[in-house]
Amino acid sequence: MRSAKIVPALAVLLLSGAAYSETAFGPAAAPAAARDFHVGSLKLTALHDAQYVIPNDAKTFGVDAGVAEVAALLRAKAAPTDRITVSVNALLVRSGKRLLLLDTGLGPQAHGALLASLKEAGVKPTAVTDVLITHSHGDHVGGLVDASGHPAFPKATIRMATKEWAWMKTQGPAELVKAISAHVKTFEPGARIAPGVTAVALDGHTPGHVGYEIASGKAKLLDIGDLSHSSILSLAKPGWTMGFDSDAALGKKTRQDKLAELAKDQEWVFAPHFPYPGVGHVVADGDAYAWKAELP
Repeated sequence: MRSAKIVPALAVLLLSGAAYSETAFGPAAAPAAARDFHVGSLKLTALHDAQYVIPNDAKTFGVDAGVAEVAALLRAKAAPTDRITVSVNALLVRSGKRLLLLDTGLGPQAHGALLASLKEAGVKPTAVTDVLITHSHGDHVGGLVDASGHPAFPKATIRMATKEWAWMKTQGPAELVKAISAHVKTFEPGARIAPGVTAVALDGHTPGHVGYEIASGKAKLLDIGDLSHSSILSLAKPGWTMGFDSDAALGKKTRQDKLAELAKDQEWVFAPHFPYPGVGHVVADGDAYAWKAELP
C-alpha cells in the first residue's frame, strides 16, 4: 500500500468484494436496521448493511504514519488499537414518485443485510426506481445483484459518473458488469439526478467518485461516499494517506478541502462508513475535525 502499484490491486479486491472476506477483515455480518429522518420535506432512511474490521497494519489507515501513530490515536479515543471497525451503510431518498437508493452495500454473497434492512423500512426491491452509485468498490456495488447474480433492483435505473462506469468496466467483476450493463445510465458531476438530488465531484478515491447532495428548502445533506472512512482516524488526520484511494494525493486534497467546508457550513452529512446510522455533522476539533452523530 506504500507503493502506487499496490493501489490498483487493492481496488480489484474492493470491486470483487474479496477484500471483505472473514479472513481479510473479520466478520462482516450485521443486523438489519432502518432509521427514518427528514431533510426539509424529504423523507430519508439510513439502512445498515454490514460491519467490517480492518487490521491496524498501516496498509489502509495511516499508510504514511505507521502502526504506532494509528494505535495512539485510537487509544486516545478509547478504541481498540489493533483494528478499525467501520460500518457499511446505504441511504434511501424519497423524491416525489421516485425512490432512490444511494449505494447497495456488499451484497448477499458477502453477508450484506441491505435487502433485510429495506424490508425493515417497508420497501420492496421492485419499488426502487433509481440506484445512485458513489463509486464502484465492492462494498458499494456488491448489492446490485442478488444471491443468484440477477439485478437486485430490476425496475431501477443505475446511475453513476461516466468516468466511474468506464473504470468499472475495466476493473470490475465481469459477471457484475454484464448483469447491470443494460440498466446503467451515466452522468457528469454536477448533474441534477432527481428533484433535490445533485451529484457532487469528490475526486481521488476512484476516477469517478461522487457524493450526492440532498436539498429541500434551506435544508441540505451530503452523502460523502468514501471521502472519509473512519469517524476517528479520517477526521482527526485528514492529511494521512488512505490506502483505498486510487489517487492518494488528490484524495487527500479533496478530503481536507471538503471537511473544512462541511465543518464551516455545518451541512448535514451521511457517511456510509461511520457508525450506523452515519448521520450527523463534521465539527472543528483543534486543527482537525471530529464527528457529532445526530439526526435532523
